[in-house]
Amino acid sequence: MAARPVWKGQLRLSLVSIPVEMYSATKTGARVSFRQIHEPSGKSVRYQKTVPGVGPVDAGDIMKGYEYEKDQYLLIDPDDIDEIKLETKKTLELVQFVDACEIPPLYFDKPYYLVPTDDLAEDAYRVVRDALRSTKMVGLGQVTMRGKEYLAAVKPCGDGLLLETLHYAEEIRDADPLFSDIEDDTADEELLEVAKSLIERKAGPFKADAFKDNYSIALKELIERKTRSKSTKRVQTDDSEGESGGGDNVIDLMAALKQSLAKADGKSSGKSASKSGKANSKTSKTAAKKKSA
Repeated sequence: MAARPVWKGQLRLSLVSIPVEMYSATKTGARVSFRQIHEPSGKSVRYQKTVPGVGPVDAGDIMKGYEYEKDQYLLIDPDDIDEIKLETKKTLELVQFVDACEIPPLYFDKPYYLVPTDDLAEDAYRVVRDALRSTKMVGLGQVTMRGKEYLAAVKPCGDGLLLETLHYAEEIRDADPLFSDIEDDTADEELLEVAKSLIERKAGPFKADAFKDNYSIALKELIERKTRSKSTKRVQTDDSEGESGGGDNVIDLMAALKQSLAKADGKSSGKSASKSGKANSKTSKTAAKKKSA
């Protein structure tokens, strides 16, 4: 399945605007996901939004509530939020540049690939990439997506640009209270030399593929063994009855497992793992409209 951009807009450097698309740089499809199954009936567990004394409610009747006092909420219509005008919804302007090593690691949140939308945008895109590369600087700006404005750092990555969202200063927890009981005395010199020698012996270039998710590998092997075993308890779900209650975002476990195993054997076709099983049932509001009709 082709990757879908999580954001589309303009990367702006002074008066230069470059049409770009943003794609998540990480994926979770290779990990094992489970559904919760009600053992006696064999049916999958679903979740409904309910209100005490009312029961299941229509998603269209749910609004955002801000608690301005104890148990006192100010209701905010989603349309009011959508109407908030922020330039960063469509434009990521690089407003400051800092040394690549100046940003503390704990500020980094999530990486995204930033790519030009078409051939016409590539020339300006390459200029920004090469300028950042030669100066060894990182561009800072802000971008709005998924209902939140993020601080972002843009840096060269291979032939393209990598955007990493950053935590704001107020989101970082102060470490001093946690480290205050640790003595600031210098470590024993002899022990320090031994530790430094061990570190130097194990020093080397970073290779991400040298590390494996051993828990996921063991979990997949367990599932594969149980799949082959005739004694493994199995159920066949029937989700055709009733409405889904919404909110399910489930990966087809066997499809993901087989594809992951194929990749491990070097037989993968190179296509990313497809996701299936997303709940797309109609809301109770639609059902109510049909009844009234």
